[in-house]
Amino acid sequence: MEYRRLGASGLSVSEISYGNWLTHSGSADRVAAALDAGITTFHTAAAWGSGAAEEALGTALAGARRDDLVLCTGVFWPEGSGPNDAGLSRKHLVTSLHGSLRRLGTDYVDVYQLLRFDYRTPLEETFLALSDLVRQGKILYVGTAEWTADQLLQASTLARRFDVPLIANQPHYSMLWRVAEAQVMPVCAREGIGQFASVALAQGILTGKYRPGHVPPGSRAAVPGDAQKAVRPLLMPDLLERVALLRGVADEAGLTMAQLALAWTLQHYTVASVVAGASSPAQVTENAKASGVSLDLDVLTQVDQLLGSFVQTDPRLTWSPPANV
Repeated sequence: MEYRRLGASGLSVSEISYGNWLTHSGSADRVAAALDAGITTFHTAAAWGSGAAEEALGTALAGARRDDLVLCTGVFWPEGSGPNDAGLSRKHLVTSLHGSLRRLGTDYVDVYQLLRFDYRTPLEETFLALSDLVRQGKILYVGTAEWTADQLLQASTLARRFDVPLIANQPHYSMLWRVAEAQVMPVCAREGIGQFASVALAQGILTGKYRPGHVPPGSRAAVPGDAQKAVRPLLMPDLLERVALLRGVADEAGLTMAQLALAWTLQHYTVASVVAGASSPAQVTENAKASGVSLDLDVLTQVDQLLGSFVQTDPRLTWSPPANV
């Protein structure tokens, strides 16, 4: 495993991070595999599984040395039915963080992520609350997720005013979804904000396991729920046929298709780490081997030629997971 600095900060993160949005149930073996592979950076969120994701991660990491870990959790999505149980208000930030610390079994979070922009709360209120939490030592750094370039510029201005170390953004970024390249990544580079790239495997599409007319039993597309809703629109026969051709590119590079997709994402100079989940310890180990891979221009060109017409690059496009995650 190799490590990169996150944005303009001194914080080092593993090139592959482990995220447990959909894979928190029975995750002890997967977390152990992540630690064995040198993964130090772990992503979760208060709303995932109604707190179960944080609890599972906290339990799985209980025996690890806390100083060796970079724990990232996030806030925004509803955590209850009350009017103050969602968003980025001062009240919700404080109460949500305290719940996260309790479930994770720690007294501080390394990167506290604002998982979406809150149009109902003044951004000044959010960053003043974050400043207090930083001074209290409960959070060390702050990040965002799926914020636009304009929103990031607003946040960066307030971060400087309130002495909040804003160092990370988490965009959806993959071979197929490159919207962040147009505006978000250039702004982040200028403001010293690094990327935690997510959904790099395009909901599993880029692993090659889906074929036209064939959905593997037990896969995300086969099991009813939020994950199925996210992956079903991508099961276009012509896209799957093009993705299947990537297997030859991966074989030539000595990689699995998943490793090729993760390594491709790591080629962008603003990306510090790729966040990937896994359904088995073997998948965690496979993903970790994408770290340190350098793809030559010929490989990058072949990827662009095969996927060209399917690549999404329009900055007006947005993407969000289901609101009840």
